[in-house]
Amino acid sequence: MATLISSSLLRRFIGETERRVTPKAVAALYSRAEMLARMPLRVQRWIVAHARGEEYMGFVVEPYALFLAYEITDTDAANRLLPPGYRLVPTAMFADEEPRFCAIVGAFSVHASVFWGTRVELYVIAENVRTGMLTWVICDYESNTINYDPGQGFSAATTSRAMITTAHTGDVLVDVRSAERENRLEVTASVPAGIPTSLDQRLWIEGNLSVDYGGRLGYDESEPFGLVFDPGEMAQALRIPVDAVEVVHNTFGAGFIADEPFEVACFPYAQHFLTTSYPKSTPIRDAADLEGSVRDHVERSEP
Repeated sequence: MATLISSSLLRRFIGETERRVTPKAVAALYSRAEMLARMPLRVQRWIVAHARGEEYMGFVVEPYALFLAYEITDTDAANRLLPPGYRLVPTAMFADEEPRFCAIVGAFSVHASVFWGTRVELYVIAENVRTGMLTWVICDYESNTINYDPGQGFSAATTSRAMITTAHTGDVLVDVRSAERENRLEVTASVPAGIPTSLDQRLWIEGNLSVDYGGRLGYDESEPFGLVFDPGEMAQALRIPVDAVEVVHNTFGAGFIADEPFEVACFPYAQHFLTTSYPKSTPIRDAADLEGSVRDHVERSEP
């Protein structure tokens, strides 16, 4: 998919995204989030609903983010994780792959305006019946930094180990373990074995414009939120053959997904997003809207 965003516009958008993230600000927010986590959940939600400050935050996913797609084997169990108003639909990460009901496990490091660290997230891919938009429904996660989700509010780090890195052999190495649950992901994936491959655009464009929470993270009054990004970032990724990936342990999605992934994707470059500081719906619906939003943000930014 060709993007209409020029290289100069893209540089300015990336600069605007990175400008919003500073270690000093993130450090100050960490202790504040830990304090908020001790408050009753209803108070936390009130604070979030009435928060003031910058509407958008910078959200930068570091290179070599890894995504593993698993076929859902127990649709009843998967449906129980979805918020009201969603239904499972077949999809795949790559454009030429056979669509199927799937859950995706994503492992990535990120620096954002409000947190900085490593995360593993479990998504069930579904369609919002009201809007018709494909949605990444976050049903579980583990993280070595502060967190916020509408179902549980603020929380501190949840991991006892959180490693997502690369080796001189060209492997992506993931070893993330929860200190609070049975969640664990340990993977080695060979980047040199990867081949640049076109991504399914509905999943990666539309799906990132509609992100919601389910499972233990869900809250009936929450609304899906979206990201602002250059759609060209979602044109392709490295498709790593499953025989070049060793999944030593994965307990995310245990009980309703297949034992092995059917696709593995790796992004060997940083991805730059803007998103609302707290979950909030967006009018953006497609790549054309995204390109317009990128231009608007750049025009409003500092020269």
